[in-house]
Amino acid sequence: MPYGDLREYLQALEAHGKLHRVTKEVDKDWEISAVGRSTFRRIPAERRPALLFERVKGYTIPVLVGALGASLEVYALALETTLPGIPGKWEKALANPIPPVRIATGPCKENILMEDQVDLGKFPIPTWTARQDPGPYINLPYVCSKDPEDGSRNVGTYRMQVKGKNKTGLFISTFKNILPHIAKNEKLGRPTPVAVVIGADPTIGMTSVATVPYDVDEFALSGGLRGAPVELVKCETSDIEVPATAEIVLEGEIPPNVREHEGPFGEHTGYMGPPGDTFVFHIKCITHRNNPIYQGIISLLPPSESSCIRLAAREFPILKHLRDRLGLPVVDVHLKESGGTGPYLAISMKKQFPEQVKQVIWGAWSFEPTFGKIVVVVDDDIDIRDANALDWAICYRMQPDRDVFIVPEAAAYRLDPSTAPVDVPSHHPSRRIGSKLAMDATRKHEFPGVAVPPKEHLDRVWRQWEEYGFPRSYPEY
Repeated sequence: MPYGDLREYLQALEAHGKLHRVTKEVDKDWEISAVGRSTFRRIPAERRPALLFERVKGYTIPVLVGALGASLEVYALALETTLPGIPGKWEKALANPIPPVRIATGPCKENILMEDQVDLGKFPIPTWTARQDPGPYINLPYVCSKDPEDGSRNVGTYRMQVKGKNKTGLFISTFKNILPHIAKNEKLGRPTPVAVVIGADPTIGMTSVATVPYDVDEFALSGGLRGAPVELVKCETSDIEVPATAEIVLEGEIPPNVREHEGPFGEHTGYMGPPGDTFVFHIKCITHRNNPIYQGIISLLPPSESSCIRLAAREFPILKHLRDRLGLPVVDVHLKESGGTGPYLAISMKKQFPEQVKQVIWGAWSFEPTFGKIVVVVDDDIDIRDANALDWAICYRMQPDRDVFIVPEAAAYRLDPSTAPVDVPSHHPSRRIGSKLAMDATRKHEFPGVAVPPKEHLDRVWRQWEEYGFPRSYPEY
């Protein structure tokens, strides 16, 4: 059975020993982020829990972080599966999305604050990069919008700088699916209605950060992940629909042709995202559950919760694009977490002819132009999730003068600090242009045998492992 809401999911986390309740009073403007970062530095991934800060100084509302991706184990639990089952969950959801259903009302309507009652200061919105961020940021919003022409939905996650009790900035990177919604409304001089969800069923957070085609409804994709439709309710001030069990909903609009200074902000790249002129969000109404939970994300320098959930949600859509849409013999794709969100892409394939490697590389770039600043393609005998195996293939199956090519003036990720100096604003065109490096690390001719003992000998040793005095708990390398 799918989780009914975020609260039911937290019960499951706690039952599996994956929720840590912090009972010490904490300061939202430095301590929450510092504790979250420290868990990634000091607690092994397999033991790392989500964190619920129950006593936030000056507030009665708790703050939750790590609930989506404190580790892949937590991510798998959110999907009600195991680590090996994660790709299958995404494959099934993409192939069989379940459309949401609209209901009359839900718990998110338990409290309705209109006009003068709207005040973001009532919520413990943290400052995530103390002494560098300009102030509090909503860093895990599920921003819901609709295409004004055909009514198709989009749900995405974009950083939101708090600028007042009813106003935030809204930084949206290139190629995001909400941009056509805004552009179409601006062409007509109209504001873009938007609803921002904070805290919901975990699958909604997963699809909100996923990279999927424009015509894919993220709520339907969430339904596919959870195996049941997401229940939606209509907003109080617009036709936008939001999850009925959402913890907090901010209703408002993006005014047309208005841009204001925003940033800098500590990003998932591990660097401060540059300031610049971005969209503005005006809040008309806030609805929330009784005793709401404020949910954020552990981001900043990878590895982080941000890199975990983004990469897990992006790998299978890329694989599906290459394998199913383009018909290429790709076995696996892996976005290295050290890149944060997608600059370093490894692909394994069953190469049928030499030129096919470049087909795979260009095919990957056709899925999302800003992904794959570095792309490495290897044979299917290489486990691309094993850093040593990947490096071994690069070292001994590739010649730089023959197997590496560079693409100049390619689409770049706007938050990549190597594209422009720190004083160049985020909206400057130079931040959208970079270059790409691709590497063919597949075998080009017959190779000598691999220097390891025969497999049957290794298997025999493993069967007798304890006879050599070793515990079975030793992992395989």
